[in-house]
Amino acid sequence: MKKSIGILGGMGPMATADLFKKIVDYTAASKDSEHIHVYIDSNTDIPDRTEAILRGGKDPVPEMVGSAIRLECMGADFLLIPCNTAHYFYDKICAMVHIPVLNMLEETALEVKRQNINCVGLLATDGTIESGVYDRVFEKYGISVLHPSSAGQKNVMDLIYKGVKAGEKDIDLAGFNNVLEELKRKGAETIILGCTELPIAFETYNIQCKNIDPTAVLARSAIVYANGKLRNYSNPF
Repeated sequence: MKKSIGILGGMGPMATADLFKKIVDYTAASKDSEHIHVYIDSNTDIPDRTEAILRGGKDPVPEMVGSAIRLECMGADFLLIPCNTAHYFYDKICAMVHIPVLNMLEETALEVKRQNINCVGLLATDGTIESGVYDRVFEKYGISVLHPSSAGQKNVMDLIYKGVKAGEKDIDLAGFNNVLEELKRKGAETIILGCTELPIAFETYNIQCKNIDPTAVLARSAIVYANGKLRNYSNPF
């Protein structure tokens, strides 16, 4: 029997839509009824997670908990959070609901190990980088995590906030491409797209480099957890 999925979204809306689309795309289904029941709460009132973590901004937990409880009440059997930075608050969300919450960072670490990769370059928001949420999870699996330089990190943030979140289609990628080269020189075997806007950026701006997309990882893990049928991709990442 299939389980239903609840997506705690709005962080941002495009990332929420991207996760839902990937769940649909990765599900092997010949008719509507073979797809998974998905509830979505795209709550754009959730305050910015990086601002809260680094600069004392408004706490996003109350709005996130509100969304989680709404999704549980709707009938979701488990939850997904398509925001890497929001996983800083993961334990607080889990404590307020009675259903499981899949951890995108844990699922990504498992995928990295499956690919026998030992060193990754992490692209993410300042909040994700400075809070160390990926570093702590990956350390448990013996995976080294490389970060951009401070100048490079600014280019990553510009791509996320001035590019995808602002809906800007034409941006200068020279600085961002330098970040990719820098991480490869340091020894990164692949790049982790550790912000859910980054897979969208890579597609929108046609950025080419070997990477692992945590949104795709989470979508596939969710299908399996929901007892759905996973489409056979030879190299989905």
